[in-house]
Amino acid sequence: MRRAIVLVLDSFGIGSAPDADKFGDQGADTLGHIAAACARGEADTAERSGPLKLPNMAALGLFHAHRDATGSVAEGVSLPEQLNGAYAHAKEISSGKDTPSGHWEIAGVPVRFDWGYFLDKTNSFPQALLDSIVQEADLPGVIGNCHASGTEIIACLGEEHIATGKPIVYTSADSVFQIAAHEEHFGLERLYALCETVRELLEPYNIGRVIARPFIGDDRESFARTGNRRDYSVEPPSPTVLQKLAEAGGEVVSIGKIADIYAHCGITHKVKASGHDALMEATLAEVARTANETSDRPTMIMTNFVDFDSVYGHRRDVPATPLRWSTSMPACRSCLPPLTTTTCCCSPPTTAATLVGKAPSTPANTCRSWCAAQASPPARWASAAPLPTLAKPWRISLPSTPWPMARAFYRTRHKSRQPH
Repeated sequence: MRRAIVLVLDSFGIGSAPDADKFGDQGADTLGHIAAACARGEADTAERSGPLKLPNMAALGLFHAHRDATGSVAEGVSLPEQLNGAYAHAKEISSGKDTPSGHWEIAGVPVRFDWGYFLDKTNSFPQALLDSIVQEADLPGVIGNCHASGTEIIACLGEEHIATGKPIVYTSADSVFQIAAHEEHFGLERLYALCETVRELLEPYNIGRVIARPFIGDDRESFARTGNRRDYSVEPPSPTVLQKLAEAGGEVVSIGKIADIYAHCGITHKVKASGHDALMEATLAEVARTANETSDRPTMIMTNFVDFDSVYGHRRDVPATPLRWSTSMPACRSCLPPLTTTTCCCSPPTTAATLVGKAPSTPANTCRSWCAAQASPPARWASAAPLPTLAKPWRISLPSTPWPMARAFYRTRHKSRQPH
């Protein structure tokens, strides 16, 4: 198997994980709840109506994986009699609920330590931290300081931000510190520099990511986030599949925010894109480019479709969600033919659905086992048994004891890894 194409449907869960109660997520089931809303007519619009229909993803085994993960078929859904692919559902073994934990585990490095979180819904950040940020970055102050949806807090505080010059700081249930600022009034490069400063100041708090959230517009009706988001992550605590592939002479292509999530470790080629349509176009372009290469260089292409989370999930937009699923699901319509034999569609935050084009059905395995297997030819599928241990260089070495927070600052270590 020369290529592996990994598509992450951000926040597209098919059931709650065993530790969901730790995060207040008991009963989480994004696919099941949207299907139920569709069956009840709560997602009917002028553009769609009736039960949830995702025929191409269903043919790959999406609803079968959901049934196996939850113990019941999604409401209003009829399982296809014949499948064109393999499916599995994976239970995350990492301890956190956040983007790096899920993505790192997909790449063979589960998070064995506990991230830090800002748990208070209001006045979320310690005053000492905010004072240090204001002083180090020479700011007039900050506003926000709470748990919030990014689009909502920009609408609420964007005009005050422009008038005062104070950046908007907020967090969520993830291990994250987010900073929103206007690209023109505050400045994009100034926002990036501020995030680098905050990344360093957060070392004692064990926070996974700092996210720059630039936006444009003149007032709350016109404010909109841009595609210039940047994530400042710590490095994975041990080599991932991406790093092992790159070190072995392979190519690792990141599309969208993937490079930032892995702190650019193991990325050999980065493609910038924002929005589902642009992300899919970029993915298919890389699929075509790597298919036309004459060398037999092993390649991994990885894309995160973040709008499933940031545009629809955060807003709990039930009517818009099934419509967007049906029109932008990565394996839909003309996108499906190029993505065969090696395609993995998964969702790390809760129970993940793993779908593989044109291969025998496989039992549930952890994300790390499955994705490690995809990196080693031939792919062998066992019935009711774990995937096989792989030969070097693809075996994943996992730490036997919890890892402390990596002491890797974006400012001091990231810039040497900027891919072309």
